[in-house]
Amino acid sequence: VESNATIREIRLMFHKSYPQWYPARQSIRLDPKGKSLRDEEILQHLPVGTTATLYFKDLGPQIGWTTVFLIEYTGPLFIYFLFYFRMPFVYGLDERFTSSPHPVVNLACICHSFHYIKRLIETIFVHRFSHGTMPLRNIVKNCLYYWGFAAWLAYYINHPLYTPPSYGKKQINFAVIMFLLCEAGNFSIHVALSDLRRDGSRTRKIPYPTKNPFTWLFFFVSCPNYTYEVGTWISFTIMTQCVPVGLFTLLCFIQMTIWAKDKHYTYLREFKDYPSLRMPIIPFLL
Repeated sequence: VESNATIREIRLMFHKSYPQWYPARQSIRLDPKGKSLRDEEILQHLPVGTTATLYFKDLGPQIGWTTVFLIEYTGPLFIYFLFYFRMPFVYGLDERFTSSPHPVVNLACICHSFHYIKRLIETIFVHRFSHGTMPLRNIVKNCLYYWGFAAWLAYYINHPLYTPPSYGKKQINFAVIMFLLCEAGNFSIHVALSDLRRDGSRTRKIPYPTKNPFTWLFFFVSCPNYTYEVGTWISFTIMTQCVPVGLFTLLCFIQMTIWAKDKHYTYLREFKDYPSLRMPIIPFLL
């Protein structure tokens, strides 16, 4: 290959010789145990001499991220309704079980549905993915996580024996306001990140605050979308005062902290002028 060839061009040439391994299945590396090279990297800019040995690894069957998110988020939306409408096979046929006397149960369904409808809209119209695909085998694990927790939360929130929050309307109203603010913030961050790749480029860029006040969290954290996401589930926990929701929120926080740290340290490696005040997910702390 020519010295100015990109990794993407090498993937395409490899695919031409071995049609069973399409570009998304290929991991091209300089070292067998090293990281995959990015499509836009140019051969002559890599730490190689006049000759180079590249290593190939089959990543297995792949599925597009848009399809992944649509599957992951559609499931919780409809699974929740099975419990909200109290299907006979869930709670029984007793007439007392057909509806809930607590308004917060209806509000929780509205908020839960809004959250996942928003995610579906973002997947179709907002998100621009740096990686086009993920391994097909991961879809089962991801769906078990999202769909399973949706069923678990919905079962207890819509249960005939469910009791409303201890502090009544004050607690619920506070949680709803917090929920809406976090959802607006999360959406604003996703739009700001999408605008960084409006030209179709997959090159990583430093995100900065815009005129939108919700994006000002970029002054303090690298991944404010995760900060707002955790805030959304904390508010949902306060609203429903339900232990399974709290456990789900805790797991979300742990997972998103791991993702945020990974992205934060990637920014630090790639950009020498990266803002020093930023933390991964929680301002000044974490």
